[in-house]
Amino acid sequence: MTTSALPPVRRDDALALWSACTATRPGPVPPEEEPWVGRFGDSAALADELLALVLAGTKRATAGLALDHALEAEPLPRVGGHWVVCDGAGTPRAVLRTTELRLGRLDSVDDAFAWDEGEDDRTRDSWLAGHGRYFRRSLAARGFAWDDDLEVVFERFRVVWPPDVADRDGLVITGRWLPDTPGRAATHR
Repeated sequence: MTTSALPPVRRDDALALWSACTATRPGPVPPEEEPWVGRFGDSAALADELLALVLAGTKRATAGLALDHALEAEPLPRVGGHWVVCDGAGTPRAVLRTTELRLGRLDSVDDAFAWDEGEDDRTRDSWLAGHGRYFRRSLAARGFAWDDDLEVVFERFRVVWPPDVADRDGLVITGRWLPDTPGRAATHR
């Protein structure tokens, strides 16, 4: 896959989407940090493909390199944190809420996580092959080489906004903010 410069994300539009989401909360609520704004993948086509899986309800997990967060001076995601995901053109499309995080080697992925990522045939083998190619490609583009000991951030999420694509077991249903539903505990290694 050839990568090219992606258009910038539309941060002002993303914050407007975030404001629409938070406006549905019954008051008063504690202040919350602005969400991270970004997209999946390293190309517009991949961003659109993965976002389509999210909007269809197929993709509820993602993985990235901890090194990428360090190189971008971005904190790691946190359980309960939100992010606005944009399409390949940089248009914000949904608000996601992190429900589970785990750090580990690439080969520590399990069958359930590969299934939740929703990509290819959803097996661990295809997940390992596809993510291995992606991480090697993205590292090479930054002048780094793959190392089996690099930490991968395994993240599960729910879609919480807009209401027409929000998860039924998530925080928002038809425009009403609901209390958290029980989820899996975060684990860190």
